[in-house]
This record gives sequence, C-alpha cells and structure tokens, in this order.
Amino acid sequence: MDESVIAQIEELRRFTTAALRVKYHEVFGEESRSANRAFLFRRIAYRLQARAEGDLSERARRRALEIADDSDLRLRVSKTVFGDSAGCKSDPHPAKRPRDTRLPVPGTLLTRKFETRRIVVTVLADGFEYQGKRYRSLSAIAREVTGTRWNGLSFFGLAGRRNG
Repeated sequence: MDESVIAQIEELRRFTTAALRVKYHEVFGEESRSANRAFLFRRIAYRLQARAEGDLSERARRRALEIADDSDLRLRVSKTVFGDSAGCKSDPHPAKRPRDTRLPVPGTLLTRKFETRRIVVTVLADGFEYQGKRYRSLSAIAREVTGTRWNGLSFFGLAGRRNG
C-alpha cells in the first residue's frame, strides 16, 4: 500500500470523534449518522485505501447488493404479530419513559460529601442541575465529580429506594 495512505490512516488515529465526523463529510460528501469513533475511523480508512488501491469490482458490487437485498426487511414489528390479546397499546410518546420511582420529586436537593467537597444537585423534571449546568443523569454528575464511572443512584444513596 502507498506510504501516503498509511500516513493518512495513522494520522486518523489521533483525530477526535468530532474531527473524524468532519473528515467523514470530506471523504463521503455527506454527514455521518454515527458518532462512534471506531466506526468512523474504519469507514474513512477503508475509503482511503479503496481510492488508492481500487475499490470492489463491478461483479463483487452486484453480488454484495444481491446478498444485501433488504427490500422485505421491516424496521418495525407489525401490530398483528402480537395481536390485541397481548394487551399492548401503542405509546403515543415512545421517547418518554416513566420517571424512575427511586428519584425524588423535582425541586429536591440531593447532597453528598465527596472527599473534601459537598456536592449539591437539584432534581429537575427532565434531568438534574449541578453547579449551574444541566445533566441528563445522576451518573453523568457522579462521573464529573469523581472522574470515574459511577452508578448515579448508588453515588447519591438512592439505589435501594422505592417511592411508588
């Protein structure tokens, strides 16, 4: 393989995810739907190699399309699969999940001492606030505070709690 292509691929290894998304747009001419760093790296590296060494033959492309024919692929299960007897009702707001019963009501202040600091978090209806910044989860706040991954409910002493 050409040394310049190898150098380009090695340079990609140092790119951040945001930089890889920009490079993806340059290479493919479209925005990436993925923000997965490894995926972006592999796709861009493959395309750089394909440009330098030559892509798949036309015969290989046709065969791949035959294999990948997904015209009958359904993205959602038909409502008739489960039937009405299953008691399943479609959710008009599928993105809304029920509120975790271990969480206190919005407006509650959660406090915890960590090392020499006192951590104070405000529970919001749609997340949490810590030091004037909004977070989607307690785990994100625990990670911000400690620098390591934590279960947010455990970190704030709410893991075994049930309100409902």
